[in-house]
Amino acid sequence: MHATSRRIVTNQPGPHRDLAARVTRALTHPWRKPVAAHTREAFAQAEAWRAARAELPLILDAGCGVGLSTRRLAQAFPDHAVLGVDRSESRLTREHGPLPDNALLVRADLVDFWRLAVAAGWQPVRHYLLYPNPYPKAAHLKLRWHGHPVFPYLLALGGRLELRSNWRLYVEEFALALAQATGVVGEVEALDPAGEYLTPFEHKYHASGQALWRLVVTLPPNPGLVPVIEQGEV
Repeated sequence: MHATSRRIVTNQPGPHRDLAARVTRALTHPWRKPVAAHTREAFAQAEAWRAARAELPLILDAGCGVGLSTRRLAQAFPDHAVLGVDRSESRLTREHGPLPDNALLVRADLVDFWRLAVAAGWQPVRHYLLYPNPYPKAAHLKLRWHGHPVFPYLLALGGRLELRSNWRLYVEEFALALAQATGVVGEVEALDPAGEYLTPFEHKYHASGQALWRLVVTLPPNPGLVPVIEQGEV
């Protein structure tokens, strides 16, 4: 495959100077924005599907895009329940063949979905963040997951968390924010998919000659990151 994918251009020479302050704020001021009704409905659907497979460990594919990664993870882990979540209906409805029996795609806003999952006591054994929007301009730090108020909830789900990106600085910032919030130190490492691509973006970036990076850590569920909450509170 020959591909041309533009490299990320940023005005940041290194980790954002406001990163630590953003993480501190997220940890000390739990986010209480009301959950959108459509995401609450989507979560109820996902919860019912998961409950029907309660004997299977859960894998969460957060920001799954067109759902190819969800399909591939479900095939790689046939004894797990794999849930892909994305906010774009147009991406989720693209035709990529039938879903495996152990997979489900849900349209929802992750910001709300993660908080509902924490409230419901979800504990995925694996949690994937595959090539999130990097928002490379320094002014957009608050839009990156590690600069967003929802960051503690993302971490509170616990499990084996894997982030992949073609922008090393994004992964480095995430690792710094993670260490600040949890004390867990993760190593940013180069990734060679060796032809086993999880997402179309991963394939395109690699075919364009771009370096790929990942961070893999194992987290306990809700290590004091957010208050113990009930579903009615979010």
